[in-house]
Amino acid sequence: MKKLLLITLLLGSYLFGAMNVQTASKAELMSISGIGEKKADAIIKYRKKHKLKSADDLVKVPGIGKNIANNVKHNVKSKKKKANNSKKSMHKKQKNMSKKATKNMNNMKKQKAHKNSMKKKQKKMSKKSVKNNRI
Repeated sequence: MKKLLLITLLLGSYLFGAMNVQTASKAELMSISGIGEKKADAIIKYRKKHKLKSADDLVKVPGIGKNIANNVKHNVKSKKKKANNSKKSMHKKQKNMSKKATKNMNNMKKQKAHKNSMKKKQKKMSKKSVKNNRI
């Protein structure tokens, strides 16, 4: 009975506990808050030479502090800010593009109006020159 309880506790802690830092992939490491591509590479490079027994051993990796080790220990996932930022930046780009399009349309209208007024002036000038030549 005690063995069964012990096995259940170990499996439960394995399933719901921190990730195995010794075998975690780069993507798994990057999913933890505070770990980007460079830090994930540093962890992978460090663990090739040294064995990481727990998340607490991560403090030995250059660039990894206690906060990041705690994030790994408690499986704190990073928020998907990049996706939100890209959506926001895309919205800004679309907004800027629509502003530019509107501005371009207004410029085109002004140019067309200017062209029309120039044509009218030319017609008037040509009519005057025709009148002057008749006299």
